[in-house]
Amino acid sequence: MCNAYEQHVRWVEYTRMMQDLELGIPTEQTELDLPQSDMVRINDMAPVMRAAGNGVELAQMNFGFPPGRPKGGPVFNFRSEGRDFSKSGRCLIPASGFFEYVGTKYPKTQYRFTLTGAPFLAIAGLWREAEGNQPVSFTMLTTSPGPDIAPYHDRQVVVLRPQDWAAWLYLTRPQAELLRPLPEGSLEVEMIREGAK
Repeated sequence: MCNAYEQHVRWVEYTRMMQDLELGIPTEQTELDLPQSDMVRINDMAPVMRAAGNGVELAQMNFGFPPGRPKGGPVFNFRSEGRDFSKSGRCLIPASGFFEYVGTKYPKTQYRFTLTGAPFLAIAGLWREAEGNQPVSFTMLTTSPGPDIAPYHDRQVVVLRPQDWAAWLYLTRPQAELLRPLPEGSLEVEMIREGAK
């Protein structure tokens, strides 16, 4: 399951997309709010998009909710089926691509997925305020695999098309319409590294 992604979204691409979608950007935000990373991993700080007043702000958060029980690990993927997120902090995780790993031996084969015909994608997520000594954090929502992911994994993160970003942030459409896999051909895949035989 996706526990790492790439963040090479350029500021000019981000602002153009937000203008096209008529989603306001706080005037004080700059390219410094969208730092680049070859690999965002669990417990890394990364930018997420969340509703703020009449616009959408970028906020730096920790990837992974704190463990829900003692000795548990961070919650970096959260199952979406059958849940109501109307009272949750909803966010979008901007990414140039996300990774899946296939195989039983290490190193596993690494695949990179991108959104067909778009400069970048956004993964549906949830965010939580800081608790105690834990920073503000986010997790990715998952669903059953669509036809582009099924050959590689039995679950997938929820990738939202740009036209659905506002609907998720402001919940203007039923969640079930948004939190589902995209149709075949929506995601492009490339092998990044061949794993052990």
